[in-house]
Amino acid sequence: MIIGIDLGTTNSLVAYYTENGPVIIPNRLGKNLTPSVVSVDEEGTVYVGETALERMSLYPDSVAMTFKRSMGSEREYLLSGKRYKPEELSSLILRALKEDAESYLGQPVTEAVISVPAYFDDKRRKATKRAGELAGLKVERMISEPTAAAIAYGLYEKKEDTRFLVFDLGGGTFDVSILELFQNILEVRSVAGDNYLGGEDFTRVLEKLFLQKTGIDQNSLSAREQVRLYRKAEAAKCSLQDKGQITMDCRLKEQQQEVVIEVKEFASACEELLQKIRRPIQRSLSDAGLSLKDIDEVVLIGGATKLQLCRDYFIRLFRKFPDASINPDEAVALGTAIQAAMKERRQEVKEMIMTDVCSFTLGTEVVREYEDGTVESGHYSPIIERNTVIPASKTERFYTARDNQDKLRVRILQGESRFARNNLYLGELEVEVPKAAKGEEAIDITYTYDINSLLEVEVKVVSTGISKKMVIKGEYNTMTEEEIAARMEELSYLKIQLRDQEENKLALLRAERMYEETVGERRRILELGIQRFEEALRRGDRSQADTERKALYRLMDEE
Repeated sequence: MIIGIDLGTTNSLVAYYTENGPVIIPNRLGKNLTPSVVSVDEEGTVYVGETALERMSLYPDSVAMTFKRSMGSEREYLLSGKRYKPEELSSLILRALKEDAESYLGQPVTEAVISVPAYFDDKRRKATKRAGELAGLKVERMISEPTAAAIAYGLYEKKEDTRFLVFDLGGGTFDVSILELFQNILEVRSVAGDNYLGGEDFTRVLEKLFLQKTGIDQNSLSAREQVRLYRKAEAAKCSLQDKGQITMDCRLKEQQQEVVIEVKEFASACEELLQKIRRPIQRSLSDAGLSLKDIDEVVLIGGATKLQLCRDYFIRLFRKFPDASINPDEAVALGTAIQAAMKERRQEVKEMIMTDVCSFTLGTEVVREYEDGTVESGHYSPIIERNTVIPASKTERFYTARDNQDKLRVRILQGESRFARNNLYLGELEVEVPKAAKGEEAIDITYTYDINSLLEVEVKVVSTGISKKMVIKGEYNTMTEEEIAARMEELSYLKIQLRDQEENKLALLRAERMYEETVGERRRILELGIQRFEEALRRGDRSQADTERKALYRLMDEE
C-alpha cells in the first residue's frame, strides 16, 4: 500500500486510493487535518497536531511550528533542551500520519508519495525526502503541490489544448503553476512562487492591527501572551468571511483587551501582501509566454484561498470566477493518493503522462572579459534555465581564461542572480587541462536534471576526452544511508503520544489554557469540571471519563 501525504506548513493530511476514488484518512482524533505542530516534553514524549497546538499556549518553549519554511537549512529548534532540524520535526509529523494510516488501514505502510511546493529548490526537496526516510517511509516520488491538485481536479480528463493556472496559497508558502493539457499529457509550463508567503502572514497582520489599537508593544509580551494573541488572531481571520467587521478580544497584561477591526481596514493593511501575490503570477505567465486571457481555467488550492479577501482580489485580477469545488485544504492530499495509485498501476486510475519543470535555473560561475580587456570573476552563466521541462540535459562549452592555465574548477550553482555569490552553491568539480594560450583549451559541461530532482554534472576536456562526473546532493544534503539510520536510532527514544490517550490529553490541555485565560465564576466552574474529569481518569473508569470529558467540552464551548 502506497499512501499520499500533503506535508503542509500549517496542516498535513494523509490519503489513500480506493475503488471509489481517493479518500482522506482521519487522524487519531477523527479529523482530516493534522496541524503541522510538534511539541516534545522533558520525558521525550512527542505531541503532534492539535495536542501540540494546545501545549503551545502552556509550554511555548517546547513547541515548534511553521518549520517547513526552513526545510533544507541548518536552522535548529530547541525543544525541552534538545535540538531538532526542520526535517527531523517534519519526520515526527510524517511518523504520526504513518501510524494513523496503519491503524485505519489495518496493515503496515512503508511507502509514500509526498507533495512539495512547486517552488521548492533542490535542497528543500531532498530535505523532505530525508524527513520521510527518518519516519520509516520509502519516498520514491515527490510531486509538486499544484500538479497534485490538478490531478485531484481531474484536469487531465478535460478537453485537449486547455491551459490551467493553479493558484496555491497555503499556510506558509505560495505557488503559481501553469499547466497545459495536450492529448494525454499534462505538461507543467511554468512555476513561480514565494516560500515565505502564506496564510500565516495574514494572521500576523491582524496581530499588528490589534496591538496598534491597544497601544501594546509586542516586545513587552511574554511568550505565553504572544501565543495567546496569535491564536486569537488566527480565529479572527477564519471568522472574517461575509462580515463587515469583527470583534477581537485577548487577555494581555492582566487585562481583557477588546478591539473592533473593519474588513476594509484589514484589506488595506494586507495590500502589501496582495502585491507580493501578484508578482509570481506575472512571472509565471511571462515564463510561459502567455497572458491572462490565454488561461482557460483557474483552480484555487491551499487553506488561505478560503479568505474572502484573497478570492475577491483574485477575481479582480483574472476577471473570472475560479474553481474551488474541492476543499482547498484537501485537494493536494487527494492528488497525492491518485499519484500513489498510478505508481501502483491501479487499473481504476486512468493512465496519463505528466511532465514537470525545473523550478530554478542551474548554472556555473564564469569569468567575464570586457572589450577593454578588463576581466571580472564571479559571474553566473545559466545552463538549464528555470521552467525547462524535465528530465532535461544540456551541454555548454567554456574556455580557459588565462595563459598556461592547467586546471578548471566548475562551481555548480542554482538560482537567478547574475552574480555567482547570490546563488545557491551545490558542489564543484575540478579537471586538469593542457597548458596553452587562453581560450585555446575548452571543456564541455553537461547538466542532466531528472524528475526526482537529481542533478548529474559531467565535465569533459575537449582536447583530451578526459571527463569527470558527479551527482549533486547539495551542500546541506550529505547524509548517507548509514547516517540516516543512526539519526533514526537517536530519534527512536521519542515516544509519540499514545492514540488512546490523545483525546483525554487534548481536553485537559485545552481546559488548562482556558482556565489561565478566564477569571471569576467561569474560572471556578471550569476548575470543577477539570477536577471531575481528572478524578475519572485516575479511577480508570473509561465510561465515566468519556462522560466527564464531554461535559468539560460543553463547559469550554459556552460563551
